[in-house]
Amino acid sequence: MNKNLAVSLTLAGMALAGPALATEAGAPTTAMGVFDFGSGFLPPATPHGSVGFRTAWYSADDLKTADGSSSPNDFSLDVLSIGLSYIYMTDKTFLGARYGFGGVAPFFDMDASLRVKAGGRTVFEDDASPFAQADLQILPVMLEWRPRPGMGVTAQFQIQAPTGDYDEDRLVSPGLNHWAFSPIVGFSYITPGGFEFSTLSQLDINTRNHATDYRNGIEYRNEFALGQHVGAWTLGVGGYYYDQLTDDDSPSLADGDGNRAKTWAAGPALSYVEPGMPAVWLHAYQEFGAENRAEGYNMALRVAYSF
Repeated sequence: MNKNLAVSLTLAGMALAGPALATEAGAPTTAMGVFDFGSGFLPPATPHGSVGFRTAWYSADDLKTADGSSSPNDFSLDVLSIGLSYIYMTDKTFLGARYGFGGVAPFFDMDASLRVKAGGRTVFEDDASPFAQADLQILPVMLEWRPRPGMGVTAQFQIQAPTGDYDEDRLVSPGLNHWAFSPIVGFSYITPGGFEFSTLSQLDINTRNHATDYRNGIEYRNEFALGQHVGAWTLGVGGYYYDQLTDDDSPSLADGDGNRAKTWAAGPALSYVEPGMPAVWLHAYQEFGAENRAEGYNMALRVAYSF
């Protein structure tokens, strides 16, 4: 029996009183806490496109059960992610929107440990610290509408390919070993007085991991930000809501269905956008109200420049 399957069986509560983590190994398919201000806008059309750099730190040491209480098991996860992106927006239109395309190449430095307890003693423990490429994200369709001054609407379609480092016998892996298809819709509105509201919603539709015969349920994520523009700066609050809409499917699950994960996150956010200068976004979020997953905090820095 490989380690991932052993962990899944144990955490599912088949033999022990542990939490039933939703999604395989309790990890969301795509990263949360990516967007905040400006999620309804895309880069301008330029001769050479736009490049972006994102680094984020996620840390959690509290596993939550279905009722939101803490698990008795010892768990720790730290993930440093580094992502490089490229977006090429054109002057061509489709359905009245500017058209573009892009891609993201992420790398994860992960440090995870797990100790499962029963009867006051440790019955299973494992750890892993991989540093490798995660799954490539391809965006063949990126559309932006500007229906009125200060308002932007985006629609994108993302394909996450199983190109990342993966080992079914390892506690955690940067790659997930399955495909994911994600429709994405974003909206931003900046009032004449400079107050901004931005939101972005995404669905992750997953294929099966054939190494473990596990298929994650459909996942929904909404990211949001509220803030005031002061010159080139925007200061306010942001966050995200994550909810698994359908059950996981795997023979390793006790009742044939998976438990669904949920969490909220919120915290301060700011951005700096000045024409001709690199754009910068920064936020720090604390998760709360988690169910069937880990609960921690998320800090992220994004920098982008159009050539």
